[in-house]
Amino acid sequence: MKSYLLLAHRAVDEFNRFIGLILAGLLLVMTLLIFWQVFARFVIGSPLFFSDEIARFSMLWLTFLGAGYAYRKGTLISVDILLEYAGKKLARLLRIAIILCSALFAFIMIKHGYDLTDRVASQTAPSTRISMMWPYMAVPAGGVVIMINSLGLLLDEALDIPSQPKQEVN
Repeated sequence: MKSYLLLAHRAVDEFNRFIGLILAGLLLVMTLLIFWQVFARFVIGSPLFFSDEIARFSMLWLTFLGAGYAYRKGTLISVDILLEYAGKKLARLLRIAIILCSALFAFIMIKHGYDLTDRVASQTAPSTRISMMWPYMAVPAGGVVIMINSLGLLLDEALDIPSQPKQEVN
């Protein structure tokens, strides 16, 4: 049984490695488009008509996918004073409750995000003329990433793997 849990844990880690590559690509696209937009506007005098819209859509995807990625890494902002002062067993129960609440939130994101995506699918973006389904699809996709990473965190608890070390802010 433990070997299956370890296999699932590795699968979640590989999934996060893939999400990290997507995030890096989105950040690269966004950075290049914004740089080119500024260069084209102020140096060439002829800005691109679509670059700010694609950069905005990239930032949406970067935000929602990045939230799920950061959740797994333990780098989201949190109030953990109860976890620090609780005993080992109570802290474990609190962590599991927090993970389950996050999974419930992710389920709501997936369900309502998909409904919203379905409603705006017939609309098009003004500059690029792509369906507005694509930028809105970031909401349920982010929910899927959070859901998968909630499973990964539950596996961490089941396998008694210590969480990622938090970095101190000075």
